[in-house]
Amino acid sequence: MALSSLHCHPLPLPYTIITQRHTAPFPFSFSLSSTFRLSSSTSATHHPLPPDFSPSQLLDLLRRQPDESSALRLFQWASAQPNYSAHPSVFHELLRQLARAGSVDSMLSLLRQMHSSQFPVDESTFLIFLETYANSELHSEINPLIHLMERDFAVKPDTRFYNVGLSLLVQTNKLKLVETLHSKMVADAIQPDVSTFNILIRALSKAHQLRPAILMLEDMPNYGLRPDEKTFTTLMQGFIEAADVDGALRIKELMVESGCALTSVSVNVLVNGLCKEGRIEEALRFIYEEEGFCPDQVTFNALVNGLCRTGHIKQGLEMMDFMLEKGFELDVYTYNSLISGLCKLGEIDEAEEILHHMISRDCEPNTVTYNTLIGTLCKENHVEAATELARVLTSKGVLPDVCTFNSLIRGLCLTSNREIAMELFGEMKEKGCEPDQFTYSILIESLCLERRLKEALTLLKEMESSGCARNVVVYNTLIDGLCKNNRVGEAEDIFDQMEMLGVSKSSVTYNTLINGLCKSKRVEEAAQLMDQMIMEGLKPDKFTYTTMLKYFCQQGDIKKAADIVQNMTLNGCEPDIVTYGTLIGGLCKAGRVDVASKLLRSVQMKGLVLTPQAYNPVIQALCKRKRTKEAMRLFREMMEKGDPPDVITYKIVFRGLCNGGGSIQEAVDFTVEMLEKGILPEFPSFGFLAEGLCSLSMEDTLIQLINMVMEKAKLSQAETSIIRGFLKIQKFNDALANLGAILDRKRPRRF
Repeated sequence: MALSSLHCHPLPLPYTIITQRHTAPFPFSFSLSSTFRLSSSTSATHHPLPPDFSPSQLLDLLRRQPDESSALRLFQWASAQPNYSAHPSVFHELLRQLARAGSVDSMLSLLRQMHSSQFPVDESTFLIFLETYANSELHSEINPLIHLMERDFAVKPDTRFYNVGLSLLVQTNKLKLVETLHSKMVADAIQPDVSTFNILIRALSKAHQLRPAILMLEDMPNYGLRPDEKTFTTLMQGFIEAADVDGALRIKELMVESGCALTSVSVNVLVNGLCKEGRIEEALRFIYEEEGFCPDQVTFNALVNGLCRTGHIKQGLEMMDFMLEKGFELDVYTYNSLISGLCKLGEIDEAEEILHHMISRDCEPNTVTYNTLIGTLCKENHVEAATELARVLTSKGVLPDVCTFNSLIRGLCLTSNREIAMELFGEMKEKGCEPDQFTYSILIESLCLERRLKEALTLLKEMESSGCARNVVVYNTLIDGLCKNNRVGEAEDIFDQMEMLGVSKSSVTYNTLINGLCKSKRVEEAAQLMDQMIMEGLKPDKFTYTTMLKYFCQQGDIKKAADIVQNMTLNGCEPDIVTYGTLIGGLCKAGRVDVASKLLRSVQMKGLVLTPQAYNPVIQALCKRKRTKEAMRLFREMMEKGDPPDVITYKIVFRGLCNGGGSIQEAVDFTVEMLEKGILPEFPSFGFLAEGLCSLSMEDTLIQLINMVMEKAKLSQAETSIIRGFLKIQKFNDALANLGAILDRKRPRRF
């Protein structure tokens, strides 16, 4: 039963003797033993005890004392009385009161007093110490406590004592101490019982060490022990926590084969596991097939949670109604699932109705409930409503936490209320709610967007000095903000500081700075940074290579651009259509349109779907060279084989046709095609087309085109009347001038 591989998580205690208590410093510092020797100045009238009081009467009065100091004074008085008779229950009660105060030293003094008085000290006395050490986070004192028991008091801990100690350590995730304590238990030949195995199996299961946990289960018969329902259920829970419900179902089969009957607890554990994985139908079938099992509140809550988690909110609400009809109550966790599911669907009004229903059923919302609603309201830009809900939260005694403040601050920043966001940030700190890495990240990003970089840098320094966990996202945001504002040198300083501060750089960090260096025409340094990135074990991605590629294409250095694409392929980063589109654009810019056309064909043969980003540069280059037929062929091919042409494609072709690249009829037909697609023609080129139509006495065609443009542009009746008036008296230039001015106001785009 060695535990060398045990990595445990909190484990429920097998005995109810241990309870969590709030601890406070012991309020007086004098020696407890000297207190016992003091003559009492307290008269018997202060203690309603008869002169011949019994231990049970003293015990009852001790339990009614308001605090441990009052209990000590009472004990001091009683022990000085001539008829005082010591009793274990009295000492134990006093020890418990000192334990509640967290006064370990005073407890030890009392223990020594008991020992010096030759009062018998047994295992139950030391169980009180065990509880106190756990509550006071003095876990390392548990093993020395056992040595003290054995050496000074000749008390040998039994299985029960070890179980309590192991459970306390597992509960607080003290793995090394669990291992040490269990080793001592084995060394002392203390026979484990079923509870011992259950505690250790739970620890292994919580650590996802399921194979060792199963081996421990199989080892139980060697000790003459049979696994019980808790043993199997603990293992099932472990498999479920490891997202292996099928493994949990196998344990269920093993449980049945061993003759151990499933209980409602084990069935509910499996139902909950199936629901967590969205296997609702299986969960319902399992419930139906399990003879003798009657679904309870836990079962229905699991089903509602599962339905909400898988997006079946309507069915979740129906299940809620069914539960209420049958007299079951939903817990806060289930209400939160319903509210969260509705919020994810944007059904904020329905979510608020569930909140009101929840309150009306005397189920108190918690911080998670309010945070879900506040976060959703902020995402929907309903920041005022979110703020009001936060006020309601506070008025009900539910204090806002860092998630609440983060949601409100993000909402304020997204709605351009950054000054109010900064005020809330200050209020957050005043109320003792420490900002976390996400708080700083939200504010720094917002300040960078407003180019308030000085304030962003100040906030970064505050974050670093506050001891807040440092997040690479914060540094990436600031580096990006500095680079976008041409402050690349300062971005490099932040980049260099990250290593000294123990913040690991990510691919985004490198890509952001590489992009900034390239835009500052410091491409050699960008290339060195890429090499550094590789040395640090980070692989350059498509963004990294495309950044470098764009720079070389803009500079017309096609050889280096082609080398980038080649290196990209060699390093296992397959170029995509964005990469090829960038290179094609660079080739066209360098006047190598035929090479670009060949590359277009090559990419097509690779099976990639060509996009306007790849086609547009080639079509534009061909149009500029009056090779309009080739451009039109590519345009038609694009419609048949690639992504549909975008607005830019249409305007490139229209511009080429209108500037003498084709027949005037072809330009007219293309204008009609554009308008049918809902795309308004670029007006300067439309002006050239109008001149051509007038010169060829095709005024009727021009009037038809102008009417179509006015219809698609949705001109007002007054605007249409003015233009048609000019057309009627054949003042075409005036009609075109007015149309152009109106279109500029409505769609001020230039390509």
